[in-house]
Amino acid sequence: MDDHHAEGMRVRREVLGDAHVDRAIARTTEFTRPFQDFITHYAWGELWRGDGIDRRTRSMITLALLAAGGCEDEFAMHVRAALGNGVTAEEIREVLMHVAVYAGVPRANSAFAIANTILDDDGGS
Repeated sequence: MDDHHAEGMRVRREVLGDAHVDRAIARTTEFTRPFQDFITHYAWGELWRGDGIDRRTRSMITLALLAAGGCEDEFAMHVRAALGNGVTAEEIREVLMHVAVYAGVPRANSAFAIANTILDDDGGS
């Protein structure tokens, strides 16, 4: 395991939590292993470790991009991660308001529904 992979796995666990990462590892197959290695190395070992912006900001950018792209499963996962990175419910709402204007109301509507369920479950709304 190279340094980027090891560091990427550490950051991935810090942001997403051990339970999520353990599930992802358990579901890894020979077919999906190269993809898991890729995201661990580049997304978590490079991007999320960068010094240019903090994790709260990265979380908000990630939420906006996932909501705008209609990536609902990934969006839900990153709402939980954002809360863990100190992003507030109010900040998530503001991110999604931007999504509504710049990427479309239907995408924001779907993201609001997902975030609302998670915030209700976590007591954050």
